[in-house]
Amino acid sequence: MKLLITGGAGFVGSRLARSLLKNGSINGQKIDKLVIADQYAPPDFLLKDPRVETRTAPLLSQCATLHEDRFDGVFHLASAVSGECEDDFDLGMRSNLDTTRTLLDALRKAGNAPRFVFSSSIAVFGPDPAHAFPQVVTDETLPLPQTSYGTHKLMCEHLIADYTRKGYVDGRSARLMTVTVRPGRPNGAASSFFSGIIREPLAGQVAICPVLDTVSHPVSSPTLTVQGLIAVYEATREQFLGRSGINLPALNVTVKEMLDALERVAGPQVRSLVKFEFNERIANIVANWPKGAASKRAHRLGLHAAKNFDSIIEEYIEDQKG
Repeated sequence: MKLLITGGAGFVGSRLARSLLKNGSINGQKIDKLVIADQYAPPDFLLKDPRVETRTAPLLSQCATLHEDRFDGVFHLASAVSGECEDDFDLGMRSNLDTTRTLLDALRKAGNAPRFVFSSSIAVFGPDPAHAFPQVVTDETLPLPQTSYGTHKLMCEHLIADYTRKGYVDGRSARLMTVTVRPGRPNGAASSFFSGIIREPLAGQVAICPVLDTVSHPVSSPTLTVQGLIAVYEATREQFLGRSGINLPALNVTVKEMLDALERVAGPQVRSLVKFEFNERIANIVANWPKGAASKRAHRLGLHAAKNFDSIIEEYIEDQKG
């Protein structure tokens, strides 16, 4: 079978590709080719695999010929992130909404209705005066995004649901929690500090936390996020239960609990490298996100959250050794 991962050179995408190649199959079918479409080249460990084909260009420009491939399955991860979408409205619309619709139309033109997994986001939820915003959002909570990024994700969920209803794709939207700890440099996501306050201190560097330590947020590890995406792909339509997006499992933690875990794992000197400098812009974005999430539908697929934040930090440390 032939798979496509958009955004496959990114942090989650490259780990998803590595897991798929290591498994060698998905849903009982052997993976013959894995196409990675991204603006950047993927890591070397993917380039060395003969099953991997890379296409390096903006996805919107690649979609014109994607129908010729007749992919059996697609993981659509490519996206402009939250901070970028707030700073540049046109970039967000082009990268998130226009690209997703063009990709769906290419798959529709191919005519073979591939299985399609979309990486949506917990950012589809937000407060609204007409609807109480629960402390913990569930699969049944009404999505009311309060950021451009969240709005794009929700609009794409509905597009995918309609293309699925029409039989053009077999679409499933998985709402990712904030994935931490991400290696490398901070990106343009407003949530980037959730990794930075762990990653930088572990490297002996000062990290700035732009919000209060009482801020609570749903997070997940990279490994569990990848497992969730694969499980959503492999689920039957009956197991997935409908066309609406599902929440992947979350560990609901406060910033203080994250730093307490950092101290337990790495010691008080490492924790002391985290400095608090309030950033009103970032704090306002984060204030419009859920403080916690629950995921009954994902649990029925056998998925679960990390047992604690200590284990997430330990996973990052082990991953860096490799």
